[in-house]
Amino acid sequence: METAEIKNMYDLSETMAEGLFDGKTYPWEVLPEIGDFIKKIGPTLDADIYEKRGEDIWVAKSATVAPTAFLNGPLIIDEDAEVRHCAFIRGNAIVGKHAVIGNSTELKNVVIFNGVQVPHYNYVGDSVLGHKSHMGAGSITSNVKSDKTLVVVKAENEQIETGLKKFGAMLGDFVEVGCNSVLNPGTVVGCHTNIYPLSLVRGVVPAHSVYKNRQGSEIAPMRE
Repeated sequence: METAEIKNMYDLSETMAEGLFDGKTYPWEVLPEIGDFIKKIGPTLDADIYEKRGEDIWVAKSATVAPTAFLNGPLIIDEDAEVRHCAFIRGNAIVGKHAVIGNSTELKNVVIFNGVQVPHYNYVGDSVLGHKSHMGAGSITSNVKSDKTLVVVKAENEQIETGLKKFGAMLGDFVEVGCNSVLNPGTVVGCHTNIYPLSLVRGVVPAHSVYKNRQGSEIAPMRE
C-alpha cells in the first residue's frame, strides 16, 4: 500500500514532529504516541520563542490565539499559527507554523503540519494533516466506526488492520477537502488530491487525483 506510506505522503521537514515518525511506515502509527512526544519535546523548546501557558502547553510567542479559544494539553502551537474565536483544542495536538485553526473548530490527538488550514467549523480527531492541506467549511474527520470495531485501512486490492479504535483521516501534503465532506474512519488521501464538496470518503484515495462523490464515488487522475 505504497500510497499510504509516510515517505509518499509527507515532507517531514514541514513539521516539528518529524521525530515522531521515525521508524514508522504508515502515518497512523504515530497516533498513540502524540501526547508523550509533546511532553518530551515541550520542555526543550527555546524559551525565547515559546512560552508555557499551562500544564504541558507551549505556545509560540508569534502565534495569535483568540482569548475565547480553549487550549488543553498536551499541546504545542508553533510559530505564526493562528487559533481563532472559540476554537476547541482538546489535547494531544501539534499545530504547525502558519497553520489556521478556525472559529468553532475542534482538534483532538492530531498532527497539523505547517501551513494547514482548518478554518471554519471543522472537527479533526485522531488524524494527521500534511503540509498546506486544507479542509473546507464544515468538513470533518469521523474517527470512530458506528459499530465501534477496530479500524481497517482498505485499498482496492489490499487492507491493513490498524489495531486502532479511533482513527480519523490521514491527509497528504497539499490535499484539498471540499466543504461539508465527511472523511470516514480509516480514510487515507494521497498528496495533491482534491476532494469535491459534499463527498463521503472512505478507504485509500490515490495521490494526484480528484474524488467526486456523485451517485456513489468516482476517482479520476488529475489533468496536467
